[in-house]
Amino acid sequence: MDRVRRFFPSADEYVSEDALKNLRNYKYCAVDKSYLTKYLYRHYWEWAVTLFPLWMAPNLITLTGLGFEVFDVALVLLLIPDLEGPGPWWLYFVSGIAMWLYSTFDNVDGKQARRTGTSSPLGELFDHGCDALNCTIAGIVEASAFGCGVSWQTITIVFMTTMTFFFSTWEEYHTGVLYLGYVNGPTEILTLAVLACFASGIWGPQIWHVPAAQGLPVLGALFPASWELLDAVLAMTVVAMLFGHCLVCCWNVYAACKEQDRSFVATLPQLTQYAVFAASCYVWLSCSTTILADNHLVLFLITAGTAFGRIVSKIILAHLTEMPFPSYTVQMVPLAIGAVLAWLELFTPQTEFVFLLTSCVFVVVAYLHWALVVIERFCQFLGINCLTIKPRKHLEKKTQ
Repeated sequence: MDRVRRFFPSADEYVSEDALKNLRNYKYCAVDKSYLTKYLYRHYWEWAVTLFPLWMAPNLITLTGLGFEVFDVALVLLLIPDLEGPGPWWLYFVSGIAMWLYSTFDNVDGKQARRTGTSSPLGELFDHGCDALNCTIAGIVEASAFGCGVSWQTITIVFMTTMTFFFSTWEEYHTGVLYLGYVNGPTEILTLAVLACFASGIWGPQIWHVPAAQGLPVLGALFPASWELLDAVLAMTVVAMLFGHCLVCCWNVYAACKEQDRSFVATLPQLTQYAVFAASCYVWLSCSTTILADNHLVLFLITAGTAFGRIVSKIILAHLTEMPFPSYTVQMVPLAIGAVLAWLELFTPQTEFVFLLTSCVFVVVAYLHWALVVIERFCQFLGINCLTIKPRKHLEKKTQ
């Protein structure tokens, strides 16, 4: 066992004792401007939390919600391995319901924490960590509902979710506030994604592949004649993401820096981490002769999605422990190496698949080790359990 441990960083390298002491300063702060939340979902979530027993830990609720999505993506890959289909009509309803349940559990876990008096910085780290992993999982599921297949449409959907999540996490690191705008991903966009799954279940995913002019009678003329409805929808979503989300995040960080008398320009290089991540993925996929052709895209997305999960989870960890912004994670290395080898045309179909599979194993194992060690460190320092609630007397003794 000691020989195995030598291959991994120590617990103190992941999060030091001095960093853990800063958890005492933790205070969760969030702003949700969504009218859908204010007038509808808030009441639904307040009712839904009463369905959970008081002994159920908030993190267990979060993990259960992620389990719905993991089950769903496994079902999708079993029945529609090419992500194109069409699959059985009920599968698209299962996808929509699983996505809705994930959203419900994700919004209820915080309410359960306040209900049981178990709010903690671990809850925020655990919640955001699951959200980061779900960016890729939900993206794959949604791509199958749209009938995208193994294509750049699927890649676009997944990377839109990761990009918006990265900018939100970067924003929260500097502002200390999780800001959800009037139209935001976890609420309005997720609602539309669920409805899109249901639409595919009723009419079939082929409805998204009609000409844009037919699917959008008014706006269709603005797009090239060769574009499908889905192409137009993705293009409008990308524009909305860039101008309605990413620029808003930048403005909020600028405002926070100005208020704190810090340089906003100095924060911009922190965005290069995602730029390197996205560029590595783009170059590898563009130059590869096998990932798309031989249906290895899901394996690639799982590899990249796990690396992304580590990237943003480290940012949240730094935010909670008041550590410097992390600019690098070792799990980006296989993606960068793969991009270089593919660009130089040094891969054969066999070696590329072996390298991709090895990279996937590496990033998943590295992520799990980091997550388990950090969770254990948090639990020991805070005197709590991750997936169960300790008796109140024990918690009182720990805080005395």
